[in-house]
Parts: sequence; C-alpha cells; structure tokens
Amino acid sequence: MDTIDRKEIVDNVLYLIDAKDEPALKNLVIDFHPADLAEILQDLEDEERAYLFSLMTAETASEVMTELDEVTREDIVSDLETARLSEIVDEMDSDDAADVVAELPQDIQVEVLAHIEPQDRAEVEKLLVHEEDSAGGIMALEYIAVYDDQTVQDAVREIRRRADEIDEVFYIYAIDRSGRLVGVVPLKSLFLRNPQQIIRDIMYKEVISVSTEMDQEQVAKIVRKYNLSAVPVVDRNQRLIGRITIDDIIDVLHEEANEDIQRMAGISDEEVLQDTSTFRISRNRLPWLLISFFGELGSALVLNRFNATLEEILISAFFIPVIMATGGNSGIQSSTIVVRSLAMNEAGATGLWNRVYRELRVAILNGLIVGALLFAVIFFWKHNMEFGIVGGLAIILVMINSAAFGAIVPFALHKFKIDPAIATGPFITTANDIFGLLIYLGMTSVYLASGR
Repeated sequence: MDTIDRKEIVDNVLYLIDAKDEPALKNLVIDFHPADLAEILQDLEDEERAYLFSLMTAETASEVMTELDEVTREDIVSDLETARLSEIVDEMDSDDAADVVAELPQDIQVEVLAHIEPQDRAEVEKLLVHEEDSAGGIMALEYIAVYDDQTVQDAVREIRRRADEIDEVFYIYAIDRSGRLVGVVPLKSLFLRNPQQIIRDIMYKEVISVSTEMDQEQVAKIVRKYNLSAVPVVDRNQRLIGRITIDDIIDVLHEEANEDIQRMAGISDEEVLQDTSTFRISRNRLPWLLISFFGELGSALVLNRFNATLEEILISAFFIPVIMATGGNSGIQSSTIVVRSLAMNEAGATGLWNRVYRELRVAILNGLIVGALLFAVIFFWKHNMEFGIVGGLAIILVMINSAAFGAIVPFALHKFKIDPAIATGPFITTANDIFGLLIYLGMTSVYLASGR
C-alpha cells in the first residue's frame, strides 16, 4: 500500500468498524496480505484495533502478529484472553511463537504454554533457553532433513509429508545416523536427480552452518557473504537442530540498523515504547549530553584564551560557525563510513586502514575546494586578501583534522572493544570544536603577530 491508498483504506475500515459491519470487515481481512493488515492495525486506536483483530481467524492473526511493530504487538497481546492468545501462538512457526511468548510476563507464559499442543510447547520451550539475539534465539525448528544413505525419492517423500508444516523449503539437509550435519542439497538440484540416487552422492559436503551461540548480527553477515536463502544451526556436536531463513535475516538487519542509529544518537531501545517514563529516557540520554557539555567547555576555554584576538580582528568571529560546521560535517562523513565498514566486517584490518587513508585523501581534496571558496568569500566580501588566505588555510587544516579523527577514532574504539556506534559521536564533535578552534584562532593570532 502506498501512503494515499493506506489512508483511504484506513478511513474505510474505520467506517465499517463504526457500522459494526462484520461480514465486510471479514472479507477485507481475507483479501489483504498480513503485512498490509498489520499496517492498518498500527493506524487504528486501541479499541478499534482490538475489534478488527478479534474478527481474524487464529491462523490469520498469527501471520499478522509477526508483522506488527513491537509496541502495537504488546498492546494487542495485553488485551487478549489466554485461550485466544494460545490459539494464535499454536498457529505460528516455532521461532515466531518463541518470540511472542518470550515477551509475556512469566505467569502468562506458563498459561499459554499449558494451552498449546504438547509438541509445539516442547519446541517453544527449547527455543526459549537461547539468548534472544543469538542464532539459537532466532532459529526455527522446522526443516527438512534426511539421512545421507537415503535416496532422492525418500527426500521427496519427506518434503511431501511435511508440506503443511513447513511453508518454504530452500535446502534439504543430510545428516548421518547420529544426527550430525554432513551435507546439503538445494531443492532445485534434488528434483533434477535420478530418484534412486543416494543423497551422499549428490550433496554438497562443504556445508556452511552456524552455532546456537553465534550472535545474530554475525549470522546475518554469513548469510549475506555466501548469498544463502537459509542457514542450518548446529549444536556443539555438529548435530542439526534448526535453520534460519532469509526472512529472519532481514528482520535482524532491520533491527541492527535501528539499534545502531539509536546508539549513535545516545538513545536506548526502550525509548521506542510509548509508556517509557520521562525520567528513564532522561537517564539514558543524559550521560552523552554531559560528555558533550564538558567537552564543549574546552571550546569555551579556547575562545577565552583567544579573546584578545577576537577583539582585535572582529572579522575572525564571523567565520567561526562556518569553519566549525564544515569541519564537523567532514568528521561525521568519515566516521560514518568507517563505523559502517566495522559493522559490516569489510576487508579486515588492512581494508579498514585503506579506508582511513582514503578518507584523508578525500578530506584534503574537499578542503582545498572549500578553502578556495572561503578565500573568495572573504576577499570579495571583506576585501581582505591576507585574512582570506588565513581563513582558507585554516578550514583546510580543520577539515583534514576532523576527517582524521572521524576515520581513526572508530577504529581505535573498536580495538579497545568499545562500540564505535555509541562512542564516536561525542569524541568527534568535541575534538573538532576544540582542535578546530585552536587551529583557526591560532593561525589568526600568528597573522596578527606578523603585523597583518
């Protein structure tokens, strides 16, 4: 749905809800994709949302719930009776069911698990023991596996037998009689083979797998690197216990991107929740603001030190915002590139240092261009060629200095096991303001001392 259609659809839904036209609303639910229904629910008020959700079958509700944002899902779940919630959870894949159950209060968890099918309950309980952000926490227990001494025909029969249980099949996994993962067969390859061929004769033996303890971000990097549609999960004994599919990886990438953006701004995950208290949000943001505050006091000391310079040549004060802002932007650009490279684990240490060197070259080139522009502005506006040269050279050096900090600081923080996404911002802004002012006002003082 585009924005215009979405507004029109929501208006129509609101009209039908006001009219209590259940048949029309149920037809609407049938016609729309679960992702579109989730968007509609997110645009409704609590009472209207609860009413529309109540008209969905358990199967549809389970599909819609996995598409909802965290805040909307929590609102809906909090209003559901245990029996209804249990029906919905029972329809979900094991990984989605575990995610929903994990968000429930402990007493509600127990009730919901008691009301779902024993096999489903065992699967959910098995997943709940893993860390939320690990491979074990995001894997699903639904997969197709056959013994490596079985035939292609046996594998096809297994696919047909479990067709209702597993929505998407990308690979058939081969295991030995001890349950260890020994090979993989892409689905397309399977159907092109002779039905009587043995699986071990057609499988790929070099299997890319992940352990249950691996962080979900690292799993996403592996899937991206090897262009996989799904990746098997194994335990410490290399026994196959689950799989992670591409839709889970997309969710991980989305979650990690949001997390990095929030960290760079000094914002915590809990702030996205509507009921988070003002004091708690303040507590999360204040440390980073205080770092910037005390850092900028250093800038105030620099300005105080060069007070006489500013009074003697007033023109120098006019261009402080220009030089500081341009230098700051140069640092932010460089740091963003390096933080991204670190997050994506691109090219290793050598590649990262090459990026640092490249950022310095770019800063020199951009500095020369911006410096020439500032010289022209000062010359034609203030008719002062000498100070134009000072200002132009100063902004070149400030941009190079800021870019150097922006490129090197994230790399250094990473070496010391500090998350660059969190700590880079305060370092860059403070260093740029202090050293930028020192460079600019120091050069201005030298200019004055030389007799102008």
